[in-house]
Amino acid sequence: MRLEGKVALISGGARGQGAEESRLFAKEGAKVVFGDVLDDLGLQVEAEIRELGGEATYQHLDVTSESDWESLVQSALDQYGKIDVLVNNAGVVSRGTLEDTTVEEWDRVMDINAKGVFLGTKSVIDPMRQNGGGSIVNISSISGLIGQGYLQPVYNSSKGAVRLLTKSTAIQYASDNIRANSVHPGTVATEMNAERRADVETFKQSLEKIPLGRVGEALDIAYGVLFLASDESSFMTGSELVIDGGYTAQ
Repeated sequence: MRLEGKVALISGGARGQGAEESRLFAKEGAKVVFGDVLDDLGLQVEAEIRELGGEATYQHLDVTSESDWESLVQSALDQYGKIDVLVNNAGVVSRGTLEDTTVEEWDRVMDINAKGVFLGTKSVIDPMRQNGGGSIVNISSISGLIGQGYLQPVYNSSKGAVRLLTKSTAIQYASDNIRANSVHPGTVATEMNAERRADVETFKQSLEKIPLGRVGEALDIAYGVLFLASDESSFMTGSELVIDGGYTAQ
C-alpha cells in the first residue's frame, strides 16, 4: 500500500474531492484525520471508511480558525504521535465579475481558500520537522494559473495565492525534508460546480473546451494527490500538478 504507516490530515474531507481523498488514503494504508464544517457528512465518511477496514477520524474544522487547526493537529499527535501528510483541500468558489464582488465576499473567499491553507500549513511545520519531514499537498486550481471570465477574480486570486504560498513553503522548508506541491484541477464533477453543470448549454460549451471531452471525477484528482503525498514523489517540491483534461495546454 502506497501510504502504509503514514498519518495524513485532510481539510474539507466531508464531501467531494476531500471525501474521495480521505477514502483513497485510508485504502492505501494511511491513518486519516480529516475535518470539515459539514459534521453530519464527515461522520458518514468516517463510518464508511471504518466499515471497509480503514482507519479514520473526523473532527470539526473551520479552516479559518487557528484554534481549530491546532486542535486537529493535536488530535492526530495524541492518537498517532506524528504527522506525515497534510492535504489542504477545503475551498469555496465564487462566480461573477469584479464589480459584483463585495468586500465581504472577497474576505470570505480569501479567508477560506488562502488563509485556510496558510493556517493549515503553519500548524504542521513543527510536527513534520520533529518527524524528519513530510509532504504538504495544496489544492489550488487551474484558476490559479489563468484568468476566467465567468469567475469572480477573488477566486482566481485566492487560488493564485495558494500556488505561490506552496512554492515559498517548498523553498523555506526543503532543508527540513518537508515537501510542498500544489494540485490544479480543471472542471470536476463535485458539489462545488453542480449549479454550473446543471445548465445544459453552459456545460456543453465547457466540455467543448476540454480536449479529452469530459469533466474530471473526484477520483482523478485524488490519485494525483495520493502520488504527491506518497514517497513516490520524494524528489518533487514546489511543483504544480495540473489535472484538467488538457484545458490549459491549448
